[in-house]
Amino acid sequence: LQWSSPPEAIERFKSQEIWFPPPQFYELCRLCNFSSLSELQKFSSDRALEGCERWMPVMLTASDGYIQLLPGDELYPEDPDYTGEKKIIMSTDKKVEDVMKEGSVFHRIVIKNINNLAVYVNIQAKYKHMNPLMINSECSDYNSRL
Repeated sequence: LQWSSPPEAIERFKSQEIWFPPPQFYELCRLCNFSSLSELQKFSSDRALEGCERWMPVMLTASDGYIQLLPGDELYPEDPDYTGEKKIIMSTDKKVEDVMKEGSVFHRIVIKNINNLAVYVNIQAKYKHMNPLMINSECSDYNSRL
């Protein structure tokens, strides 16, 4: 095991030294907003009583990849399948790039392959939460020093 800051972990992910699933990539992108552990602790303490919401990513299968839709995204269903009982399948014959060009309200993780993820968010986070930095695992740009 090796300690890595969020940007270091993303760099190690990019170089395929390590792998983590899309939700962890999303959270590391969120942690990249903070320049120090004390800044993260202050943020966490300040918003602790604001609340939280239950999320269920909804997968949209495109012809050349996947898009995990999250609450607030314009393509996110009104009644997501929280239990897996409905077996809702969302798919399109379009390429991911075309789906992205057609959209304007994003809260999603684009998955081109297992090592190529990108986070796109332009909505206001609920409960005074912090949106993740929009990072593409192929060309990251961030300033966190955690």
